Amino acid sequence: MKVGQKYKVRSWDDMEREFGTAQTGGETYIPCLAFFVKDMCRFCGKEYRIKAIYDPVNNIYDLETITGDEDENRELLYFCWDEVMLIPIAGKLEIMIKERRKMYRYYDKKNNFVETFNPETGFYIRSDDLTTGKEPFMRNFPALLDIGVMGHCVHGASGLCIQSGVQCYQNGLHTQEPNMSLENFKRIVNECKGKTFQFALGGRGDVDQHENFEEILKYCCSQGIVPNFTSSGLGFNEKIVSLCKEYCGAVAISWYRSEYTGKAIDMLVSAGVTTNIHYVLGRNSIDEAIEHLQQEDFPDGINAVIFLLHKPVGLGTQANVLSPDDERVKEFFSLIDKHDYKFQIGFDSCSVPGLLNFTEEILNSTLEPCEGARFSGYITSDMKMLPCSFDNQELKWAVDLNEHTIQEAWDSDVFDDFRSHFKNSCRGCSRQCDCLGGCPIRREIVLCTKEEKDLC
Repeated sequence: MKVGQKYKVRSWDDMEREFGTAQTGGETYIPCLAFFVKDMCRFCGKEYRIKAIYDPVNNIYDLETITGDEDENRELLYFCWDEVMLIPIAGKLEIMIKERRKMYRYYDKKNNFVETFNPETGFYIRSDDLTTGKEPFMRNFPALLDIGVMGHCVHGASGLCIQSGVQCYQNGLHTQEPNMSLENFKRIVNECKGKTFQFALGGRGDVDQHENFEEILKYCCSQGIVPNFTSSGLGFNEKIVSLCKEYCGAVAISWYRSEYTGKAIDMLVSAGVTTNIHYVLGRNSIDEAIEHLQQEDFPDGINAVIFLLHKPVGLGTQANVLSPDDERVKEFFSLIDKHDYKFQIGFDSCSVPGLLNFTEEILNSTLEPCEGARFSGYITSDMKMLPCSFDNQELKWAVDLNEHTIQEAWDSDVFDDFRSHFKNSCRGCSRQCDCLGGCPIRREIVLCTKEEKDLC
């Protein structure tokens, strides 16, 4: 939506059918991104134009009359107008309505916020608390689940990961466990239907090598959940690529500096699959990352390069952990800060402290600190639910789903203990609300030099 474009305010009944209603303080409203109260009904069916973009992050607008009625213009300014309250007067109305109906919306009544997710594009936005205007701390059920469907890894067992310099945090070289059963996977899907937007499929091995890979993708989609996954690309073939094209939101190929890495990327890009590169960033790989960014020579056609901090878990060594005092860290983030690339750049939430400390141009509102036990969780191949997959070795915060539901795990004292870190960490730091203290599991990876870092 642009300033000057003309729109009509939708009717209360039309929006109620799409979003339902909620109540706060005895007042009934429609939980859009900005909430639509009864007092706004006097504008329904009338035509206005966009006067200004009030909040570009949450797509909130100021409206004005087409006739120039000053009294009505003043009344309009009392309210916030979001994109779902409006339909265009002219243009491709049918297309816009069709696109809008693809959007998934979730109203978290417990925490009083609204989410919008487009399964076609991956676009996701979360409102502030509809009462307080503050950033929600958590969700009443995970919006994203990392499902470790793989219990063993052919690629890891071969030693190819180690040869490429990637130290597997899942200990894939030594650990051989059964893959998640299709029955258990379907149970997870059934518990998440209508509440969880996406699954990140992974675990100890390449998901595309799971014996029920096709059934897993199909069942996700049949229940309205978007599947995404990461692979080494070692076993890729045309059948796998075809399934990715039909069912997946995006596919990430881990950067293994090998012929099969490049082949898998080429196959996915050629098929029109949204393709990302997952690049593990440690002391042994940061020089290469800097060089690739300087030369912009990552493969053509990729959607994004996602940088993942090396974690000293599983085969991951302490010696490979990046230090905030390393000059190469500063150089790396300066390249992120100062350059535009032909591909997008992304990071895992573990990198947020580094982005806050070493960049100046990136908006804080675009950063998402650790979501573990707040908006996301992880489930192992043997049905243990954790706030984060980096706890897969020690299982300090594990809840057994063979005995509990996902909701019970989410509401458990175990998960609350994990969340307490975000509330109590780095006391006295002015940036605490931006990074929430960084990783609760491996404090040594937090790219921060502030004294408050260890006051937990």
